Amino acid sequence: MLNPAIGKLIENTDSRYKLVLDIAKKARDIAKEAEDNGEIIIEKPVTLAMNEMAADIKD
Repeated sequence: MLNPAIGKLIENTDSRYKLVLDIAKKARDIAKEAEDNGEIIIEKPVTLAMNEMAADIKD
């Protein structure tokens, strides 16, 4: 099971396609920022993007 649950993320978007695009864009931004700052990220950027989007939903 993915954490956060995909169902929770889908409820707040228009479509699954838009959700995938949003997560991919945010993941690319996270990876680019880490590369620019010389940081090493342990988790995958997609996981970080999903967690960040889920945190935005809770607020």
